[in-house]
Amino acid sequence: MRSQLATHEPDPDIEIVTIRTTGDRAGDTPIPSLGDRGVFTKEIDHALLNGEVDLAVHSLKDVPTEIAAGLRIVAVPPREDPRDALVGRQGTRITLASLPAGSRVGTSSLRRRALAHAWRPDLQIVEARGNVDTRLRRVDAGDYDAIILAAAGLRRLGHAARIGEYLETPSWLPAPGQGAIAVLARDDDGLFSRLGALLDDPGARAAVAAERALLHELEAGCQVPVGALSLPYPGGLRIWGLIASPDGRRVVRGDRTGVPANAATLGIELARMLLARGGDSVLEEVRALTPPAPDHP
Repeated sequence: MRSQLATHEPDPDIEIVTIRTTGDRAGDTPIPSLGDRGVFTKEIDHALLNGEVDLAVHSLKDVPTEIAAGLRIVAVPPREDPRDALVGRQGTRITLASLPAGSRVGTSSLRRRALAHAWRPDLQIVEARGNVDTRLRRVDAGDYDAIILAAAGLRRLGHAARIGEYLETPSWLPAPGQGAIAVLARDDDGLFSRLGALLDDPGARAAVAAERALLHELEAGCQVPVGALSLPYPGGLRIWGLIASPDGRRVVRGDRTGVPANAATLGIELARMLLARGGDSVLEEVRALTPPAPDHP
């Protein structure tokens, strides 16, 4: 991010401030039990509102659909690979289809768990927490036969060579916003809003706007297995979405095509289509099975 800003602002005086969030500190706690609202963003957003930092950089899939009052997304830079990836032990090249029945596959995501059950009901899908390096060490140690991670995180951290298989879209949909970065600034800070906006990619912004609108319309957070991916093409925008039951036995799918200017409307229309196709009953089932998570201040 610093180097990208430097291409627009010669010799920028930029200080990188690292802030550990609730999600970072609770490395062994399943994310759904921490609450849906900003477990990876709250502390950073508070620092931004308090003037301790001037821009906030988040993994966009971690940003709640309702952003803290006084803040706004000023840029969505070019998006990394949004797909999920399957990773086996060091030196192996496994695929989802090649895993033996009964293999232990680790993930902390209810969406990945549901999709893995849908595609391979004969696998054992088990909880996996910790940062990327921790999970890679655990699969190498034999705690899992494979793990599912975001391809973007693996690529950004230099682990692309570990990927055994990219789980292909639109059959396997990522989390809304996966692979994208959000840059936030204060509403009343014109200087840093303009600076941050220099990083914006209109195609990526339209795509994630559609995905986030779908998520907001479904009122779904990390406790609901929802997948979405929107891709721009010359003059248009297409979005795919799904709602899955945790056991993967019910997966409701749909897609819509429109124009980037109507990205949010496109996401809302797809959400309503999914609900009309039976997604409403899937959501009712999921919420009945899932106890309310605490809302951490």
